[in-house]
Amino acid sequence: MFGTTRSYLDHNATTPVRPVVAEAMLRALQMPGNPSSVHNEGRAARGAIEKAREQVAALCGAKASNVVFTSGGTEANATILSPGLSDCSGARDCVRAPVTLLLSSASEHPCVRDGHRFPIGQAETIPVDSDGLIDLGGLDQRLSLFAAERPDERALVSVHLANNETGVLQPITEIVAIARRHGALVHSDAVQAAGKIAIDINALGVDALTLSAHKIGGPKGVGAIVFRTGALELVDKPLRGGGQERGWRAGTENLPGIVGFGVAAEEAGKALAGEAARLTALRDQLEARLIMLAPDTAIFGAKAPRLPNTSAFATPGIKAETALIMLDLSGVALSSGSACSSGKVRRSHVLTAMGVDPVMSEGALRTSLGWTTCEADIDQFIAAYAKALAANPNRKVQAAA
Repeated sequence: MFGTTRSYLDHNATTPVRPVVAEAMLRALQMPGNPSSVHNEGRAARGAIEKAREQVAALCGAKASNVVFTSGGTEANATILSPGLSDCSGARDCVRAPVTLLLSSASEHPCVRDGHRFPIGQAETIPVDSDGLIDLGGLDQRLSLFAAERPDERALVSVHLANNETGVLQPITEIVAIARRHGALVHSDAVQAAGKIAIDINALGVDALTLSAHKIGGPKGVGAIVFRTGALELVDKPLRGGGQERGWRAGTENLPGIVGFGVAAEEAGKALAGEAARLTALRDQLEARLIMLAPDTAIFGAKAPRLPNTSAFATPGIKAETALIMLDLSGVALSSGSACSSGKVRRSHVLTAMGVDPVMSEGALRTSLGWTTCEADIDQFIAAYAKALAANPNRKVQAAA
């Protein structure tokens, strides 16, 4: 339990910083050198960054030289999701085959749906089914048409590894296989998956994936682009200047944040297998008790592969905004979906894409567990939700019926 009187069940929004991470960041704050300086202090700072680069790379099976640090997952996605991105591996001429079309799933995070740099008309969405899984046939068909119409251009497919609201895992290797048949590049937003499931960028086959430190027990304000190879090029990089981060992201690096990111990645990697089993058991217990409490509760994406820590659900008659307030007053913190909506409770575009009834989606809540979660947190949540149900007049009418 996080704290003594509250239960924090919103780890997909942000995970509390691990104590060992905070300690490492404090040491980094006391390092005086600029990582680009050649003197001893500068070399020490550079060494700390390169160690963190190795730690982050290890979390997803990548080479350290293929990790580029950014200010977070949003910047990482906006950087890589850019027109003109080219693959200079030799398989294609990187000058003649720039990326001119972005295809993403209808359930992507807002920073992919709205945060890319493609102009209107060059970004399209591929539907998802009722389980939240991308329509592979639709993706294949669209890429086939594009390749036939524009043989000298290239598409970029961006599909998250795990959905932030439902936890549903996408079939990335199948997506990559389809994309390769049509010469497309593939990016995956792995922000929610990192530290919760094993990730191997080479096994997935994606050209790049993106990460965020504060989802794995690191600090806010640090993220990364991880490349499978060093072949991708982008002429119009968003931040140009001193040439830091292989020229992908200019500016003096956030040394304490990057160090914290590295330690968090290492800690998450070491605990991965045990934590996945522990959180799966807690999530399954939570959902079973929810159904016992209110048998008409719907668990979204329950038929699909999911993250071990995430449960999105709705109970008829319950409004998310009211429930969140009541739960908060009872000492339980959770979410109605993405935390990137300026603190507003809105109908989920993810559930809309899945075809969920609008009335049900208005009551959607999300619990997301993490390294601080224990069984007492589940107990407190169930007690608080039971109280919210009992106080709801719509539920009383249903019970009477």
